[in-house]
Amino acid sequence: MNLLFERMLRAAKLDVALYEEVEADRTTIGQAMTVVVISSVAAGIGNIGKMGFGGILTGTLGALLGWYVWALLTYYIGTRWLPEPQTRADVGELLRTTGFSSSPGVIRILGILPGIGGLIFFVAGIWQLVAMVIAVRQALDYSSNARAIGVCLIGWIIQGAVLFLAMWLTGAVRTPAG
Repeated sequence: MNLLFERMLRAAKLDVALYEEVEADRTTIGQAMTVVVISSVAAGIGNIGKMGFGGILTGTLGALLGWYVWALLTYYIGTRWLPEPQTRADVGELLRTTGFSSSPGVIRILGILPGIGGLIFFVAGIWQLVAMVIAVRQALDYSSNARAIGVCLIGWIIQGAVLFLAMWLTGAVRTPAG
């Protein structure tokens, strides 16, 4: 367990070597999933005042599904639409690196503190986004941050559109009556 927390700390510190390490180590997939769960539970606890205890479970399941979909999208976009000549990757590499990029999200547990919850979630979101760009850059062997940012942005837009459509179709989101 100490190795997991050490890796999470290194991931949160945006240690490029850590992202290379988990990219290459196929045995870290379970650890990457654990990081996503820990980060999601922290967010659920930090948001308990708004979502209640049920939000922890649904948030965790949603985060796991979102992580998997995001990794698949990133893989496809990064290897098919925007590869560099040296880009060689598989879905597992994206799952491992992007899973660890969730590490900064653990601070969202502090969202439970009155008056600063929104700020905590905002800081965690930006921090996780920066970690995601590093994770994608390393997993796809990109030489620049710009391409990794582009892949993350395209994936975010597609994932957001699909999520909105799914929520709309299930009635979770309603459009204004016209």
